[in-house]
Amino acid sequence: MHLTVEQALSVYPLSEAKLVAGKAGGNRIVRSVNVMDAPDITDWIKEGEMLFTTAYLIKDEPEAAADLLAKLDKCGASGFGIKLGRFWNSIPDALIARADELGFPLIELPFQFTFSDQMNGLFNEDMKRSTGILQEVLDKQVRLMRFALQPDHIRQLFDSVAEVIGEPMAIVGSRGQMVYNSSAIPDEELLFQWPWHQHHSWVKNKTWQAFRVPLMKQSQCTGFVLFFTPRVILSAIEESLYSQAAELLSYHLNFNYEDYFELSMQKDFGLLIKRHLKNGLAIETVKDYAERWEIDLIDQPYVAVLIDYPKLAKAETRLENLETLKAEVLGHSKLQELKGLHLVVDEGLFSLFPNPNGEEADRIEAALTSCLSGRKLGAFGEAKVALSGRKRKPEQLAEAWNECRETMRLAEEWGVGDRFVRYETLDLAFLFEQVTRERMQTYCDRWLGGLMGKDPEYVQEMMRTLETYLDNDGQMNETAKKLFIHRNTATYRIEKLGELLDVDFKRINDLLRLKLVFLFRKALHRVDYPTSR
Repeated sequence: MHLTVEQALSVYPLSEAKLVAGKAGGNRIVRSVNVMDAPDITDWIKEGEMLFTTAYLIKDEPEAAADLLAKLDKCGASGFGIKLGRFWNSIPDALIARADELGFPLIELPFQFTFSDQMNGLFNEDMKRSTGILQEVLDKQVRLMRFALQPDHIRQLFDSVAEVIGEPMAIVGSRGQMVYNSSAIPDEELLFQWPWHQHHSWVKNKTWQAFRVPLMKQSQCTGFVLFFTPRVILSAIEESLYSQAAELLSYHLNFNYEDYFELSMQKDFGLLIKRHLKNGLAIETVKDYAERWEIDLIDQPYVAVLIDYPKLAKAETRLENLETLKAEVLGHSKLQELKGLHLVVDEGLFSLFPNPNGEEADRIEAALTSCLSGRKLGAFGEAKVALSGRKRKPEQLAEAWNECRETMRLAEEWGVGDRFVRYETLDLAFLFEQVTRERMQTYCDRWLGGLMGKDPEYVQEMMRTLETYLDNDGQMNETAKKLFIHRNTATYRIEKLGELLDVDFKRINDLLRLKLVFLFRKALHRVDYPTSR
């Protein structure tokens, strides 16, 4: 039985009784009902028990009756009911005064009903309430199971569970961060006395109370959920409902949404990085946040990546498309394995990837290729990806950012057709970007003069062979593979080119000169390349 004294007095036939004193104890919980038939009843009384009597054992000793009230109160009894008409016609004033002093409910029971009538009424009412609670809990459990099988967004899941429970709810992450709060209580007030013990417990304040349940992943606590309920005490079935809701939340947070807390922190971390790059926020602030939340991304070697769609430069839907690209990057399995950080900026999608061994650049390219290849180009064209050099310190973050921007700019100006462009591959473009168009043309004519007078088709084929050879760092097998020709054919063409151009492909200086030739030719083919600088 879990009725309060006030609720018990509303149940027929106890509703015919009268609360004559101790109204302050009206919210005491009635767990059971007993009949006083022995003078040493206080030795047997249980906490929450309501005692009924005809006053036979205390009819001649009003003062002893007052002392009895004090003993019952000390034992945790919920109330004392006296049936008048047999031994007392009225309750003594001293007994009423003592009951008011203790805040202990003193009840005048109706004469026309037996004790069993009143006890049966209370037990029937408790059974009715328990059955109703059980049915309500079962209905809620069914609804919870339905939500457990639906892949809702995490916020929708929280809202749905709170709606099913029918009470406000708050979720706190494993590091004390407020993840969700549908109550009107400020976050700071809810986090009082953090960190908490990892067990079910009641949390009570002057204006609110909550039942707190830890969210467990195997033996590790990943957070807590607080259910704000007005009930003073929970039945076993009600407590099991809260536990089931906590299990559901824990499952989704730690399985389908295992990275939710991390994403929340990384979002804030990304905003700090954006403010550092754009608004000059001190790098120390970024480092302090990373240290506080144990984010080691920029404390180890890393590489920066900038992805942009050049044709989206003036598009009204630019931001929307970049956000969509970010969502696809975050959801791509191969990119998730690289544990990068991604944020949308005016220049495109900026990402940071750990690169501890200096060998991750190829994995990054492969993962991004897999992700971008599935995108519909539409009117936005193909994405351009710029990679910075490898950085070792947080203080080099702005340097990595500038390298990505410079790489993107130089790739556009020099007409680099590759999707992925690394900063180190454009060193020559960076050094020679001040060279005028006339000087570039003179340089190209000088080193290609021995070939340009031949048949146009022959020139085109030989130029393609030479460019492929240089792009593959003089690797003959790779050159033949890219040109879809036999290795002997590629060797013959390179030897013939050496004769026509009067160069030795074994000499680094000659290779560098020819590399510059193709770099200048790309710039010369651009209509908007300035004639002088």
